[in-house]
Amino acid sequence: MLKLSKKLLFAIEAVLDIAYNSGSQPVQSREITARQGIPRRYLEQVLQQLVRAGVLAGVRGPRGGYLLARERRRITVGEITRVVAALDPGEPLTEAESASELGKRVVQPMWADIQTRMMEQLDQISIEDLCLKAHGSGVDSEARQRLDFTI
Repeated sequence: MLKLSKKLLFAIEAVLDIAYNSGSQPVQSREITARQGIPRRYLEQVLQQLVRAGVLAGVRGPRGGYLLARERRRITVGEITRVVAALDPGEPLTEAESASELGKRVVQPMWADIQTRMMEQLDQISIEDLCLKAHGSGVDSEARQRLDFTI
């Protein structure tokens, strides 16, 4: 069951923050927390899950942190949503709760169809798209500030 949860919003924000602010340097979770206000208890769990899923790459050491595992145009909001949904799938309906014929034959198929269409839409939105939207909206990027063109 797909639901809009804090973890899902935080996961999308964290991946977007890494894509938008990292440049070529790893981003530490405390930087994401400072910029986005995401509580660390949510963030660390979600970041580790995203590393295991191959969305992010973890870099160990004093200058370690997180980087995108692939180009930002190849990571979709749908993929992030699936990772978080696997982490917190929600409560399934019990047999007693789904016993009505209307529920089984009309409401549940309708809901499944809506979820399928929504996931198809989320699969069309890349992290690159969100980065471009952030740039177009005037959101500051630390990666852009760190660029040094001295020769």
